[in-house]
Amino acid sequence: MKMFMSDNNSGVHPKILEAIINCNFEHEFPYGDDSYSKKAIEKFREVFGKDVDVYFVATGTGTNIIGLSGLLRPFEGVICPDSAHINVDECGAFERFTGSKLLYVPNKDGKLKIEDAKIFLKSVGDEHQIQPRVVSITQATEFGTVYTVEEIKELADFAHENNMLLHVDGARIANAAAALGVTFKEMITDTGVDLLSFGGTKNGMMLGEAIVCFSPEISRNFKFLRKQGMQLISKMRFVSAQFIAYLENDLWKENAVHSNSMAKYMAERLKEIPNVHLFAEVQSNMVFAQIPKAWIEPLLEKYYFYVTEPEINLIRLVASFDTTKEDIDQFIDGIKKVAKKEF
Repeated sequence: MKMFMSDNNSGVHPKILEAIINCNFEHEFPYGDDSYSKKAIEKFREVFGKDVDVYFVATGTGTNIIGLSGLLRPFEGVICPDSAHINVDECGAFERFTGSKLLYVPNKDGKLKIEDAKIFLKSVGDEHQIQPRVVSITQATEFGTVYTVEEIKELADFAHENNMLLHVDGARIANAAAALGVTFKEMITDTGVDLLSFGGTKNGMMLGEAIVCFSPEISRNFKFLRKQGMQLISKMRFVSAQFIAYLENDLWKENAVHSNSMAKYMAERLKEIPNVHLFAEVQSNMVFAQIPKAWIEPLLEKYYFYVTEPEINLIRLVASFDTTKEDIDQFIDGIKKVAKKEF
């Protein structure tokens, strides 16, 4: 049975599996000195621009923490929404490995607002206060919302005008680009982003993420931080080969367009059911909905999804590259059966 807990529940796209198998027959140099890693980096430079530095790692948390570690000193902090993955879902890894502090602000839709971020500027120059150094946003956000290209540029300009850098957690960057109908370069490079955590695992890859840096000055220590952070993969080609297949022929886009469309289909089907209320307009591959509390336990006996805010019965449903309409129809039928029993 397909799950809707996360796009991490899905398997691996056949073209990605094929790429892994095809790089398995010869011996290659380890630690990223192989031909596949070199080719993958060139693919990233074709996509984002020739001046980017790219460092492959194993996990999304590793991407965020290694990348941010290279931007910060212990007395500096990162401004982010309180819902940011680095704040709520990385087990304090940011604080543990950077020695720095997260400066988070409340939000209702996953997006950081400039007006909210400005509160931390009053600390600049005060030796008693953490100094804001990085602004971090997630694209698409943890609520499935998507920053527009204009909003990202405004945040980059705000950061740079105040001697800060802009980091983007792009665990679902493909879903965001597909939703906006733009290229990665238009959304990230051209808006002035300084550091990107580029995700692939949630969109059809087996494993592997990439730290993409847009300034050599910033990234000069990343190779050492990656090793210290236990993210230097020995047989790197098995990650790099995936990225080649992922970026070639826009496989990333094909997968993301599909999962986004399945989320919209899920939302439309949910609207058919009385007492189900969508939390927000679906913009990426995630659907948030409020359902009666009495439905949750019987549904969880057969189906798999997150109850993100139990106090208001808010659930999260995530579509994947391999989600089908039949999977969704089966789930909707299950909700309708539970609803009939309850009412």
